[in-house]
This record gives sequence, C-alpha cells and structure tokens, in this order.
Amino acid sequence: MKTIPELFGSKAFGEDTMRARLPKDTYNALKRTMSFGKRLPIEHANVIANAMKDWAVENGATHYTHWFQPMTGITAEKHDSFISPDGNGSVIMEFSGKELVKGEPDASSFPSGGLRATFEARGYTAWDPTSYVFIKDNVLCIPTAFCSYGGEALDKKTPLLRSMEALSKQAVRVLKLFGHDSVMAVKSTVGPEQEYFLIPKEYYDKRKDLIYTGRTLFGAKPPKGQELDDHYFGVIKPRVSEFMKDLNEELWKVGVLAKTEHNEVAPAQHELAPIFTTTNIATDHNQLTMELLQKIAKRHGMVCLLHEKPFAGVNGSGKHNNWSISTDTGVNLLEPGETPHENAQFLLFLCSVIKAVDDYQDLLRIAAASAGNDHRLGANEAPPAVVSMFVGEELEAILESIENGTAYDAKEKTQMKVGVHVLPRFMRDTTDRNRTSPFAFTGNKFEFRMLGSSSSIAGVNTMLNTAVAESLRVFADELEAADDFTDALNKLITRTIKDHKRIIFNGNGYDESWLEEAEKRGLLNLRSTPDCLPYLLKEKNIELFTTHKVYSEVEIRSRYEILLENYSKVIHIEAMTMIDMVNHDILPAISSYTKELLKTAAMQKEFGVSSYEAERAKKLSALAGCIYEKVAILEEALINVSDKTDLLEEAQTYKSDVFVKMQELRACVDEAETITASDFWPLPSYGELLFGVR
Repeated sequence: MKTIPELFGSKAFGEDTMRARLPKDTYNALKRTMSFGKRLPIEHANVIANAMKDWAVENGATHYTHWFQPMTGITAEKHDSFISPDGNGSVIMEFSGKELVKGEPDASSFPSGGLRATFEARGYTAWDPTSYVFIKDNVLCIPTAFCSYGGEALDKKTPLLRSMEALSKQAVRVLKLFGHDSVMAVKSTVGPEQEYFLIPKEYYDKRKDLIYTGRTLFGAKPPKGQELDDHYFGVIKPRVSEFMKDLNEELWKVGVLAKTEHNEVAPAQHELAPIFTTTNIATDHNQLTMELLQKIAKRHGMVCLLHEKPFAGVNGSGKHNNWSISTDTGVNLLEPGETPHENAQFLLFLCSVIKAVDDYQDLLRIAAASAGNDHRLGANEAPPAVVSMFVGEELEAILESIENGTAYDAKEKTQMKVGVHVLPRFMRDTTDRNRTSPFAFTGNKFEFRMLGSSSSIAGVNTMLNTAVAESLRVFADELEAADDFTDALNKLITRTIKDHKRIIFNGNGYDESWLEEAEKRGLLNLRSTPDCLPYLLKEKNIELFTTHKVYSEVEIRSRYEILLENYSKVIHIEAMTMIDMVNHDILPAISSYTKELLKTAAMQKEFGVSSYEAERAKKLSALAGCIYEKVAILEEALINVSDKTDLLEEAQTYKSDVFVKMQELRACVDEAETITASDFWPLPSYGELLFGVR
C-alpha cells in the first residue's frame, strides 16, 4: 500500500515528474512559463507532449482530452486515443506538440451569449501550461482555455488568466517603488472551502425534483432539523467517513491538496477545504473536486448535492473563497506582520483591496449571483446581499488612527487562560472572526463568503483580481509621479481610508439594522440575480475590464446574456418539474388516500361510530383543490412569461411572478404531506433524506 506522499500527485504530471522526464532546458522553459507567465517556445512542445504521453500510457491512459470550462459552469472534454496506424496493419502510440497545444472541439452548442451564430461551429482549445496535466478515468486531461473562431473567450479560464496577468503587472509596479527589484511576478492564491450534502441514492432516485433541478421543490419540515446544532463538527458517520477516505485518496492522486473535512451545520451537510494554491490551479482543482464528490458518493450508495439550497428550513451550501496575493519570491502581500501599523507596504495593499471592494461591490455581488444562491443570501445562514468588509478591531483601529492623524496605541496580545492549570496557555488572536461578513480579513487573506456551492470560483477571482489591479494601477500612477515617495504614500493611504471606509463593517451582518445602516452609507443591496446583473453593463465596469484587457465589451455583453438566460431557464425547469410532480404523483396519491379515508368513514358510519377519517378526507380534498388551482395558476404564469422578448424583463418576471406562484403551490403541497399517510405519499420525506445516511 502506498504512503500518502507516494500517493500524492501520482496521477498528475507535476513538479517531480516533469523534472525527472523532461530535458533540463525544456523543464526550465516550462518553469519560467509557470512562474513568470513567459511564453513557452514551440520547440519545447513536442518534447513535453512525448514525455506526457509516455508517462500517461505507463499509468494506464489510452486517450487524451483538452479539459476546459465553458460557460455551463461545469467542465467539458472530448476524448482522442493515442493510437496511430504504423503502415503495417498495426498501431503506435503518438502524441504531438500540436495536439498538446491546440484542439478544435465543436463550439456550436456551448453558451456564447451571441458571440457566434449556431452554424458557426469552430472553436479552439489552447493548453494552459501553468496548470498541471492529470489522469482521470484512464484519460490524460490537459487543462485548456476555450475560445471562438474570432478569438473571443467562451470559457471561464481565459478571463481568469487575463486577470491574473493584470494583477501581477500592476502589483509589480507598486513593489518596484518599495525597492523590490527582484520581484518578477505576483500571483493571487486561493483556497476554496466546499460545502455539500450527502443523501441515500435510493431516496434520490424517487425524487424528480432532485434529479431534474438538484433541489427539493416540495417537502414538509421534519420533526427535527438543525435546532440542536448537534451535527456541526460532530462525529462523522462510518459510511460518510469511508466516502471521505476514498475522496481524499482520489483527490491526492491528481494533486489536489485536500486538507480539512468535517460535518457542517445542517443534517447530512459536510465540508472539504484544500490548502492554498495559485488561483487558476485552484480553480481547476475545485472543478475536479465537485466532479469527484459526485462520482465517489455513488460508489458508496449516496448522492452528493451541490445545490445552494437543496432543502428548505435548514442551511444551504456555500463556497468560501479564501484569496490572497503573493510574490514569486514567497512573500504574502497581505501578511500584516507583528507591527501592521508600521508596515506601509501591507497598508497600501490592504487599501488597494478596500478601494477595490468599495468601487466594485456590484461586480462581487454579480460573481455570487445565481438562481440557487438567491435562496441563501440574506437568509441568516449566509452573508446578506450587501457587500461589506470585515477587517477586525486591530486593523480598524489602525485605519482610524491613520485617518485621524493620531498615534496608534498597539495592544499586546493576551494570554488565554481557561481556568484549568493542566491546559496549555497560548496567545489569543488580536481579533475575533466574523462569519456574517461577505468579505472578511482572516489574518493574511480575505474570505469571500457569498459564493454558492455549485459555482465555479473563476468568476469571483476574475472580478477580484481585476478590481485590485485597477486600485494598484491608480496607486502606481500617483506614486511614480511623486517627488517625495514617502509623503505621497502617506497621503495616498490616508485619503483611501477616508474615501472608502464606508465599506468596512465589523458588526453583525445578519442584523436588520445593518441593512438600514448600509443604505445610509450608500452601499448597494442587490437582493436577487435579476437585480444585480444589469450592473455588469455599467460604464465603469466595462471600462475596468477593457482597460485591463480581461474582457472585451463584446465578451462582457455575452456573459450578461448568458447569466440572464441561465437564471430564467433554471426557474422554468423548476416550475415545469413542480407541475409534472403534482399532476403525475402528488394529486393521484392524495386522491388514493382520500378514497381510503372515505371508505373507512363510510364503514364507521354504518356502525354509528364517529371517526376522524371524514374530517381528514374533507381537509385533504380541500387541499387537493388548492393544489389543482395553484398548478393552473402556475401554468398560466409560464404562458405569460413566454411572451417576453427582453432577457432582463423575462428574468424579472420569473422572479416576481413565476417563482412566487411556485412558492404558493409548494405551501399547499407541503401541508397536504403533513396529513397524508406515509404509505401513500409518493416522495421520500425530509426526515428520510436528511437522516437516511446511517
């Protein structure tokens, strides 16, 4: 049996494998590309391709694929075998540099937002040499970017890579001013925490809503939910523990740094967290993680739900995006040090983030927007729809002293004493954590907590990288033109704090009073996806992306259309699923049970015995009538929305009309479930779904 160090990366063409299999000059060229973003000379491509092929075949691979991330939110792949005819009726295994560098998948059926017509099918995939190649299901997977025939990005990886380059360029400019001439590149790093639910597969298979939409559209509240908080960090059930063991091994094989696992707040909910790595690699790894979560759960007779709100009445699932920036020399630029009030470089980079989040709060909200995530935001289980920043008491006091021009009184750390002599003593952190903040500073990184569990992390990190790059560009322009760098630096930091302090809030983000306070501060409260998406087309946002060459205006408008269309399609599918379940499963079940009740009631009446059956049948009959009426109203709402030709108007109608009608229908169905015998009810209950894994 392999040890963990032997297992880790055994299915990834990582550092050790590259060093062992590539000529020194090729290896060094590839490392320069990965470390500094230098273009890889084409003459090395054939050498790398051949080494990859040999390694892959030795590890059981028969095919290769350009693995990319289109605007569907999941990954895509087309498999080609390594075999080529040898002219003698046999085959040889070949893989060229051309095949490594470029692929041509059919792009006709991927979301494009009008970037190309349906008949314009050609698309290109281009190898991302900064992300590690890996083997999955005996296929060599090559992480790639995906673009149209005209060169427009059709994926989530390309804009992310562009934003990383933009951030690096501007951060290096600022660091040169501090005398760091040896710094050649700055990279954003991410560690995305992934929440998910595990339920028994036999129950999943009996629920059309879970199969078609990923969430339960009906379901009465069980006697017990998460009221006792007994699931959070509780003992992991043996069945789940075995799943986690297999998951870790599969993730470690492909080089994913899976580190932490535990039970989350809601019953059947769990979390996995990796160690930080470079943002584009972390994005690839998170997509792999979501895929393997679902695949390995099925091996154990379970289904992994990644929807943001699979169950009403208990916490949904998010994905905490822990973001920081570091130099190629290994310095974390968001590390405060022992005396942050004296660390001018840290304060300037901190201010760049503060300014970015305040100026582009709408873009961060858009990054978390989806039909599924709308169920969570502002629901006392996730941050509100208002974007704000938590910096902690110590940093807030430092910023206030700078703004007011007063000396900062540094406080010594307090030793923790818990009243038991045998327990070790340790130093308490200078500030507590704030789990209600959308964007919280947690020591040497920021945790963006708004993202939904099923979302790609590419979007939010593209937004964040670009917004911070813009802050640093403004700072660099001003400081490079200054006669007195120190004086200009002090004035810049002070002015930035004064101009953008409204975005800082260290209090309870769940409190209603915060929403009132946020409105007074002029912060945006974009409650739903249709509310926030129009902000993507604001002039300032188009200027931001085009200035830093992260998106062209055409690419921005295409994503606006794709996001609106996706929102409307999701709600439409959910509504159609509800109608199908009511007509084919729920109303017939209620009718059957009512018939049994009336039969029993008639027998009781013959013997002159009063019974509850008649009253229960009467109530169920009334609820059946309510359900029948609400279904007809929902069907009418879907007909009305089909007349909308404007994408935004269509999405707004789905939110304000169709979704409201869905909730009204659900209320009647859920009440009927509470008084229908379980033998007759056609759907596994919430109790079975949430507590079925034993």
